[in-house]
Amino acid sequence: MAAPHRHAFAFGLTVAASLVITPIAQAQDRAAPRPSQKAPSESAKPQKPRAEKRGLDFLFGALKAAPDEASAKHVEGQIWALWTQTRSDTAALLMLRAKTAMDAKNMDVALKLLDAVVRLKPDYVEGWNRRATVYYLQNDYTRSMSDIEQVLTREPRHFGALAGLGMIMQELGDDKRALDAFRKALAINPHLEKVPDLVKTLTEKVEGRDI
Repeated sequence: MAAPHRHAFAFGLTVAASLVITPIAQAQDRAAPRPSQKAPSESAKPQKPRAEKRGLDFLFGALKAAPDEASAKHVEGQIWALWTQTRSDTAALLMLRAKTAMDAKNMDVALKLLDAVVRLKPDYVEGWNRRATVYYLQNDYTRSMSDIEQVLTREPRHFGALAGLGMIMQELGDDKRALDAFRKALAINPHLEKVPDLVKTLTEKVEGRDI
């Protein structure tokens, strides 16, 4: 994410890293929350965290069992849809405006909008995840990792955040922690593009080649 053409999902420092994130970014953008025009007040909206968790549990099982890449990408998109949806019309609107600002490379505006999202909805995982992206794009790895920690505290299976953490660690020269993060991401989502190659390269670098 140091180059001007970095994908604005998360954590792609190099061309290879950007290629890892591209499918995730596309799935996330398709699943971006849309504020409804006619909706009840936020306080009146029903909360169904248990139902959502059951849905995610099912989808993560389906992701591991997916017979081919097309099926896996379909399931992955459904996971992103659940992660990105919010019952708060205000949060949804702020997220849309933040994405517009990010697309325009106006990171200071995006950051202010995402600050508002995490204050309004601290349990909304994608608010933290998107802000981690902005911090990364600003080369503020410390704050980016802090937000990734918030993401993983709320959703330990967030393969996008884990892959992003791996890329940060790799950029900082901590290949061992990068490898650990990539392996965790791959264990959750075996169909992440390019990550197996990164794991192979880092395994040889950190642990040596098999004799």
